[in-house]
Amino acid sequence: MDKGKNLKLPALFCKGWVVLLVVFIFSIAFSQIPRVVVSEPLSAPNGLKAYDKPNDGGSTIVLKWQIVPADTIAGNGFVGYEIFRAEHRDNDFENVGFALRGSGVYEDQTTIDGKDYYYYVSAVYPEGAAASDYIGPVQSKAQWFNLARLNVLIFTFLICFLIIWYIERAKKGEKLFIRKIAGLDAIDDAVGRATEMGRPILFSFGLSSITDVVAIAALSILSKIAKKSAEYQTKLLVPNYDPILMTAAQETVKQSYTEAGRPDLYNPTNMPFLTADQFGYAAGVDGIMLREKPGAVFWQGYFYAEALIMSETGHSIGAIQIAGTTAITQLPFFIASCDYTMIGEEMFAASCYLKPEPQMLGSLKGEDTAKAIILAIFVIIVIIGTAGALLHKSLPFLNTTFEYLYNWFIVQ
Repeated sequence: MDKGKNLKLPALFCKGWVVLLVVFIFSIAFSQIPRVVVSEPLSAPNGLKAYDKPNDGGSTIVLKWQIVPADTIAGNGFVGYEIFRAEHRDNDFENVGFALRGSGVYEDQTTIDGKDYYYYVSAVYPEGAAASDYIGPVQSKAQWFNLARLNVLIFTFLICFLIIWYIERAKKGEKLFIRKIAGLDAIDDAVGRATEMGRPILFSFGLSSITDVVAIAALSILSKIAKKSAEYQTKLLVPNYDPILMTAAQETVKQSYTEAGRPDLYNPTNMPFLTADQFGYAAGVDGIMLREKPGAVFWQGYFYAEALIMSETGHSIGAIQIAGTTAITQLPFFIASCDYTMIGEEMFAASCYLKPEPQMLGSLKGEDTAKAIILAIFVIIVIIGTAGALLHKSLPFLNTTFEYLYNWFIVQ
């Protein structure tokens, strides 16, 4: 019995292999039979619109369309959109551009103003392309005024009106309030202190050049200091980094001495050109301070890393120091080492502060009022935006108002 069962096993294995071989042959045969594959038609872009680009200088037509469904599926091989243009509907259209997938907008910037154009957009698939309907004619043209910049026009008129209004008020003799600037008020005390001590005065423009606005503002401060030094017959030292600014400083001091009635005290050798090297200039100024030991030092202009080196030297010799700069990176060092520091626009107000003529006084007041109005508007926008974020469910119009104001002030 056992031997009979063992003899049947090889026969069973042979029958199994035969069945597998038959299945394999039939699978190969069926795979060679052609199948009929039903493919979906390629979708063309719909809703094509063409119009002249608003608020521009012309020569641009904007095309917009709805992206095809295949554009929203990743990894399907969809390429993008080709833009075709012709000057007549019956002419051959030429390819003038390409838009990547995900984009439903294209700007044709090669048009001629006043000429008719026809367009269509073709969606490019791996299997082919599908074109939209034709659209046209459409023309490009230039606009006289950019309405997106209407905010700039409004604020320009507002600032001009405020400046002219305040100038007229100043001409009529009305007293306009100007906030006290401690650094400018201390000029007389600093010059008087140096005179009492029998020491000279030192004035430095830093690394400013004649093209810097802060240097022009510093010249008006130098004029005030020079006039006082002439009245007190105190020596004035002005070491220079820029040779052209040196010439302007010499003329300013000479004019101030003449106005004070002491032109004989003017000495151009007290206003030398040191060097155009940053730390070479700092070393030269420090040497002058250690030798001359001025009683008052004025740092007025634009400064870099040499600011603390020079102001610390002035502090070590016991001088009263008045600094003024628009370099925000150096303001902390001047505040720490100087007795008075004028920050940013306080220097630009120096001319008006020291000599309040109607034109300068009115301009200063008009600009400050315009800044206050703009700042108040920004605060209101922030309040509306914050309230809209907190109360967006109960008061949804706040978010809409905030977005409109933001776009009008910031984006445009």
